[in-house]
Amino acid sequence: MLPLHAGPGDQIEPFTPLRLLTAWTFEPVLLAVIIALGSLYLYGVHKLRARGDHWSRGRTFSFIGLGLGSAVVATQSAIGTYDTVLLSVHMAQHMILSMLTPLAMALGAPVTLALRTLPATPRSWLLSVLHSRFAKVICFPLIGFTLFVLSPWALYFSGWYDATLHSALLHDLLHLHFILVGSLFFWPLLGLDPVPGRVIYPFRLMLVFLTLPFHAFLGITIMSSTKLIAEDWYTSFGRSWPPSPLRDQYIAGGLLWGSGDLVGLLFFGVLFVQWVRQSQREARREDRRLDRLEEQARRAARPPR
Repeated sequence: MLPLHAGPGDQIEPFTPLRLLTAWTFEPVLLAVIIALGSLYLYGVHKLRARGDHWSRGRTFSFIGLGLGSAVVATQSAIGTYDTVLLSVHMAQHMILSMLTPLAMALGAPVTLALRTLPATPRSWLLSVLHSRFAKVICFPLIGFTLFVLSPWALYFSGWYDATLHSALLHDLLHLHFILVGSLFFWPLLGLDPVPGRVIYPFRLMLVFLTLPFHAFLGITIMSSTKLIAEDWYTSFGRSWPPSPLRDQYIAGGLLWGSGDLVGLLFFGVLFVQWVRQSQREARREDRRLDRLEEQARRAARPPR
């Protein structure tokens, strides 16, 4: 069995479809954090429904099933087991944690749930954080966009990624970094939670569209590079089973390019639908306002009896 943070001295079994399904290695601390977050969310939903208020099952499924569930798969399954052995597996993990996990958690609207269920004092603390200057700065969309598109370049073309391979602590912090940066990018743009940084829909769509060439260019750069990322680490395994380190890096670049564009386009579609629905709601409100004004004008024009 491979350890969770496999290194060159470990016996590495070939990465096969069967191993993809069976090579689960649980990391207790990270799993405990995920379970704690899920338990708090479900307790909030139970508390809300116990007093007769509605909470969408779709939001619960998004946060628990897709959000936390994808984090479990990315860090505890064979993806987490082989993420230090194959760059392509790490890249799949990277894209899950930085895009799918934060987007699904944002669709679960946990901040809204907390504001509706917390007692008065913790609720006031949360509101103070949301209204703080720090939150307004860190949630500004251009900050999230810059971190989201530039941090992968800094990660893979500096010594940062190699350092995370040699340190289990830095490796776990890298997972947290992916989720936090993805959250800073997706949550203000999605706009379901009352977090700072929400802007008009055309600007949201523009930012999402601008991420596409960055992911594509980075993916193509990795695919076309003849120099291995973290070369000493990956070649020291001495693997005799495919893919070769260079082929593995080519696959990793393709995964980054393809999955980044796919999720980006899906999110672009979600925002566009939200914009259309908001415009329809505003049009209905305006129609009702004009109807009221028209009715008032007719009443005013009637001669007195």
